[in-house]
Amino acid sequence: MAEPRRERARRYRFEEGPAALAVRVPEVLDSQYGMYVWPCAVVLAQYLWAHRRSLPGKRVLEIGAGVSLPGVVAAKCGAQVILSDSEELPQCLQRCRSSCLINRLPHVPVLGLTWGRLSPELLSLAPIDIILGSDVFFDPKDFEDILTTIYFLLEKNPQAQFWTTYQVRSADWSIEALLYKWNLKSIHIPLHSFGADKEHLASSSLPGRHTIEMMIISLA
Repeated sequence: MAEPRRERARRYRFEEGPAALAVRVPEVLDSQYGMYVWPCAVVLAQYLWAHRRSLPGKRVLEIGAGVSLPGVVAAKCGAQVILSDSEELPQCLQRCRSSCLINRLPHVPVLGLTWGRLSPELLSLAPIDIILGSDVFFDPKDFEDILTTIYFLLEKNPQAQFWTTYQVRSADWSIEALLYKWNLKSIHIPLHSFGADKEHLASSSLPGRHTIEMMIISLA
């Protein structure tokens, strides 16, 4: 008999001076990638917290959201958030919904969007200002599909930006050629500029000693 999956709600607390924000994320200790918080998500959430004053009213889409820590933080900071994950991964879409419910955000929409696929859901998306993605550049075979989707969204929303964090896993992996191919540009954001150059963020053990980078991608 298979061992039952263990679920827990982990608490993340973001602070700056007297300001503080606590969110809870329901995680399943499972091999499925989108079922728990990864180091990149905490770093991206820290960036959102550091820029929280710019978020009220902003229209935000998180792709590959999984347990949705960045999207939940953005929503708590006043952004109009849509969460998305692959339409082929219903358990990840359920994680998105669970994160919304546990953080009292029942009205945040959750969409099935598969990278590289021009689905009716993607084509009918309302205008957006910011796209979020934490550790979506995980498997090189997905890189072009991700950037195909990002390019489509930025073409529809020319002033929008893609805020993304990724973990450095191999010196051989690069998206520079693909950015050039899709007429996109990136700006590197130093972690120290938003207080994320630490092993422990948001009262958690993450990101640990992993090498995390952040960049903002936009139309060239």
